[in-house]
Amino acid sequence: MSDLVLRTAMGNYGHTTPLKDGTITSPAFSMEQIEVSPVTSIFRRMVRELEFDVAEMALSTYLCARAHGKQFTGVPIFLTRAFYHGGIVVNRKSGIESPKDLEGKRFGVRSYTLTPGVWTRGLLQTRYGVDLDAVTWVLSGDEHVAEYVAPANVVSSSNNNLGEMLLSGEIDAAIGAGPVDSPDIRPLFAEPDAADAAWHRETGVYPISHMLVVKNAALDANPDLAGELFETFNTARALYLGKLRSGDAAGPEDRVLHKMVDMVGEDPIPYGVESSRKTLETFVGFNVEQKVIPEAIAVDELFPEETLSLR
Repeated sequence: MSDLVLRTAMGNYGHTTPLKDGTITSPAFSMEQIEVSPVTSIFRRMVRELEFDVAEMALSTYLCARAHGKQFTGVPIFLTRAFYHGGIVVNRKSGIESPKDLEGKRFGVRSYTLTPGVWTRGLLQTRYGVDLDAVTWVLSGDEHVAEYVAPANVVSSSNNNLGEMLLSGEIDAAIGAGPVDSPDIRPLFAEPDAADAAWHRETGVYPISHMLVVKNAALDANPDLAGELFETFNTARALYLGKLRSGDAAGPEDRVLHKMVDMVGEDPIPYGVESSRKTLETFVGFNVEQKVIPEAIAVDELFPEETLSLR
């Protein structure tokens, strides 16, 4: 066993559990696992304090942090993915019946650079023709990247509860509000799963939510580290996928991934650049269009060169 000990922080998923419980290990490093809840706190602590050697990170947070010179680099280990038609809810009293009706309205989101927010805005713009500049984006929190300055049509609320903001009429719609016990709050899309499936078929995009990043100092000191991390995480992923296919994994997360298999194919959690190139290119474009990052970056520049051919 190597003397290299990595301070790591990541969520508890079927494909990370084998790394956390010691079922899968690497001869190149060991992991000092730091449990952080909620997972989003990992992002902030990594962006602001560079606290971990290896950390889970939301994809848009990585792009924004990279644009502001934060000293960590992504590895094409994509821990979570999701579709977003089902995440949009509206207040019936707002008069919103279709996506275009969002124009001129106030739309709540935890932060402007939130990855589900970027994906959802991109979806609304490219698929439904929503003019994003005609929407007022109301934040219930702040940005992980403190240096980031949002566009002029982004405002902050003193309330950090999107559900309360919806009920009071402070906002007309929201992403990520969670369950709201009121007949006034309803999903924008009546059949979100069908809409997600149609979008995926037409675009080939399978949205990435969270990935893995590594402190640059650790990469510089250990030239083979990125590749070793990829292989180790990929081995844990393969073990989990075997259980998922055999029916041995049947928790709530597993049921979601079974549904993803029906939509995207046999592998619901693909790692590696090539299988996600279209998704990554699309998302970079969304971030540029929405002014989360100042300019486009080539997908290959987001990851260490030695990881680009790994799969």
